Amino acid sequence: MASQNDRYYQLARDLRISRILNGMWQVAGAHGDINPLSAIDSMMNYHEAGFTTWDLADIYGPAEDFVGEFRRKLSKQKGEQAIAEVKALTKFVPSPSIMTRSIVEHNINVSLSRMDVKTLDLLQFHWWDYNDSNYLNVLRHLSELRDEGKIKHVGLTNFDTERMQIMADQGLKLVSNQVQYSIIDLRPEVKMTKFCKQHEMGLLTYGTLCGGLLSDKYLGRPEPVRSDLNTASLQKYKKMIDEWGGWSLFQELLITLDEIANKHSVSITNVATRYILDKPTVAGVIIGVQLGVSEHISDNSHVFGLELDGDDLDKIKAVICKSRDLFDLIGDCGAEYRN
Repeated sequence: MASQNDRYYQLARDLRISRILNGMWQVAGAHGDINPLSAIDSMMNYHEAGFTTWDLADIYGPAEDFVGEFRRKLSKQKGEQAIAEVKALTKFVPSPSIMTRSIVEHNINVSLSRMDVKTLDLLQFHWWDYNDSNYLNVLRHLSELRDEGKIKHVGLTNFDTERMQIMADQGLKLVSNQVQYSIIDLRPEVKMTKFCKQHEMGLLTYGTLCGGLLSDKYLGRPEPVRSDLNTASLQKYKKMIDEWGGWSLFQELLITLDEIANKHSVSITNVATRYILDKPTVAGVIIGVQLGVSEHISDNSHVFGLELDGDDLDKIKAVICKSRDLFDLIGDCGAEYRN
């Protein structure tokens, strides 16, 4: 495995990903309009800056189509070698029901076609209802498709440790789980990190910047009202901050992060990102991209030269110790989608 200061991580023998992944949830429709032509141009900019891994899903609106169009444009301009550098990690998010092999394969074929690839680099599977044990059948079908070459690797999205243990007991081989993980939400450290170490799985983390709330923009700002929270991400993570300890404690955290950021000549977002990248079993952090609207390429690049020292970590811990325990309040990773 790559050291945690590297730009890339060897998630599997034949799958090397950027440690900062470009998250495409923001093209799904809940974050404003996206111009397709501008979006593809923006994807080219991220790729040329070394951010070559994309996180998306079959339910993220045109995300898979964007990847296909981006790949065709990149191939035309840069050739097949540049295409080989692109890693696109999609998801399969079905409505729980009886899932036959033909149903699962049909959905994978749709993703392959939309993304214009012969094999999916990583298929991350999400299931809404644990009471419906058909999720195990889906994973068996996905494992067969992996063995047949349509998928390189199978991973998970928002599964808890209990269900991951059931999968391990069934002999299912999985390389990753995508979960919410940030300075605000440290639930993976309770059970999941230990499990991932034991089973050689990596964590792909989202919500690490709380939809942009963990940034210089909100330092010293009054608590936003709902009308100020104009994206699905801001609304979602403001609720998480309320559970964690509220806006006053959050401001105390931002002040602390700002002090650390100034010490290292970086941004608050860089500190928040580095903090999670340095955690055991974390393969990469997913940072949302507003394709064609704004870019954070230069700022994200500063993460790789940043090393937090013991004093930095002690200061962050001193604030975290004042917060509520989200594991006790919500449950293990993914419980917020099923409670």
